[in-house]
Amino acid sequence: MAEPPTKRRRVDSDGDIPGAKESGRATPSSLSHPISPPTKRAKERVRIASPFRLTSIRDLSDAQNVGAVSLSDLVGDPLIAELWDFNYLHDLGFLLEHLDEDTRPPTKVHVVHGFWKREDPNRLSLQEQAGQYENVTLHTAYMPEMFGTHHSKMLVILRHDDTAQVIIHTANMIAKDWTNMTNGVWISPLLPKLQQPHQGAESHGTVGSGSRFKFNLLSYLRAYNTVRNVCRSLVDELVKYDFSAIRGALVASVPGKHDTEQEPETTRWGWQGLKENLRRVPVQAGMSDIVVQISSIATLGANDKWLQNSLFDSLAASKSPSQESPSSARSQASRPNFKIVFPTRDEIARSLDGYASGGSIHTKIQSAAQAKQLQYLRPLFHHWANDSPDGVSVFTSTSVGGAACSKDRGRKRAAPHIKTYIRQCLETGMGRATNKAGEVRVASWEIGVLVWPALVAGDAEAKMVGTFQTDEPTKEDDVDDESAPIVGLRIPYNLPLQKYGDSEVPWVATMSHTQPDWMGQVWPGY
Repeated sequence: MAEPPTKRRRVDSDGDIPGAKESGRATPSSLSHPISPPTKRAKERVRIASPFRLTSIRDLSDAQNVGAVSLSDLVGDPLIAELWDFNYLHDLGFLLEHLDEDTRPPTKVHVVHGFWKREDPNRLSLQEQAGQYENVTLHTAYMPEMFGTHHSKMLVILRHDDTAQVIIHTANMIAKDWTNMTNGVWISPLLPKLQQPHQGAESHGTVGSGSRFKFNLLSYLRAYNTVRNVCRSLVDELVKYDFSAIRGALVASVPGKHDTEQEPETTRWGWQGLKENLRRVPVQAGMSDIVVQISSIATLGANDKWLQNSLFDSLAASKSPSQESPSSARSQASRPNFKIVFPTRDEIARSLDGYASGGSIHTKIQSAAQAKQLQYLRPLFHHWANDSPDGVSVFTSTSVGGAACSKDRGRKRAAPHIKTYIRQCLETGMGRATNKAGEVRVASWEIGVLVWPALVAGDAEAKMVGTFQTDEPTKEDDVDDESAPIVGLRIPYNLPLQKYGDSEVPWVATMSHTQPDWMGQVWPGY
C-alpha cells in the first residue's frame, strides 16, 4: 500500500515557520526544506458550458437534444408568480399549457405585443384568446415607426421565492417555433432581491457586468412607457433585484430617432449600441471570420453601402490588444472576413417540416433592386446544413471552430429560426445608418445578448471552442496544451462552412416552389 504524502509545514515569505522568530527559536533546516522534490501536478483545466443553449427538437433523437431546453423547462416551475412574455407572435393557449398545471390559474401573465392597428387580425386574435383567461393581461408596445415590428423575444419571471429571471430567446411564442425549428436561448441565473431595496439599482457599471446589464434592461423597459404605461410595474419590481451574477452585455433596439452623441451614461440602441459594446471586447490579433447566421434578410439597397458601413463596421469593432511589434499591429488592423449563413430552397425542402418551415424564414429576390442585392450577397452566402451537392466547402485556419471541425451539429434538418453572430455570439436586431441630423433611426424592437470567453470565465486567457451536440466542452475540444479555461459555444450549424454554388439562391417564402419537398408537398408562395 502506498505511503501517505509527507505533511509539509507552512512557511512564510522568508522561508520560516510562522511563530518561530517570535518564540526565539530558529527554524531547523530539515523542516524548511522537503526531503524529496514535491510532485508537480498539472493544473486542472476549467471547462465551462456554453452561455447559450438550443431549444429541443421534437423529431430528433435524445442524443441530438442533449443540453437542449423546452418551453416547459423555462416556464414550468410552480414557483413562478408572474410572467412577462415579450414577443412578435403569440399563442396564449400554447404558452399557458406549459405553465405548471397546479399553479397556472393564479400565475399573472403579461403579454407585450406590437399589433397597434385596431383592425389587425393578430391583435383581434390575441384579444379573443386573452378573453378566455382571467390571469392574462395584454400590453401594446409603443410603435412610432409604421412599418416597424415588435420583434423582441424575452421572458421575465418573478418568483414566489423572491428571485427573478431574465430569458432572452429567438422563438415566437407559437408551437411551430418550439417543435422542429432551431432556436436559441440565453438564461440568466436566478436573481435574488437586494438586501436594501434600491442598493445599486441605477449603477451604470462596465460592459458585460451585471450592473450594466440591469441598467440597460431597465432603460429598455422604460422606453415602452414613453407614451403610455406598458410595463412600469415590471420596472418597479426589477429595480429591487441583484443582477451581479449576470455575465453578458445587453444589446437592444428601441424604435425612434436616437442622437448618436448621447451622454456616456445613456444606453445606445441598434447598431450604435452593438458597436459601443464590441469596442470593449478584446480579440486576438490577425485575420478573423465573422459569421452572420440569420433567418430573415430585409431589402438592404441596390448596393452594399449599408451592409458594409453600418452592419459590418459595427460587427468588426473590438478592443485592440496590446501590440508587441509593428507586424502584429498591421495584423490587428485587418478587417474580418464576413460570411452569411442562410438556407437554400433545398435545405428547407429537406428540413423536418419541409416547406412549412420556410414560412418563418424570409428574404426576397424578385424585384430589380432585390436582384442587385442578391448579386453582392451571393459571394457571402453559405449553407445551413452544409451538405449540398452543389456547394463548395470552405476550410480556412480562421473558420469558427477551426478547419478540423467537420462534425454534425445535430440541427441540419431542423430549419433555422435562430440568429447568431459569431466572432463572439450575438442575437440582435440592427438600426439604420446615421442620417444627416446625426441620428440613428431604428424601426423595430429587438433584444439580444453579447458574450465573450474572458467575460464568461473571468479569465483574460480564456478561449472559446465550438461544441458538438452538447453544451459542455471536453478534453477533445482543447485547442492547446495550456491550462487557460475553455468555454463551450453551442454553434447550431455544421462546419466547415459550405459556400453556395453558382446556381444556388436563398430560400424565398414569397415565391412558389413546385418541386416537392421530402413529404411530397409543394409551396404556393404568398
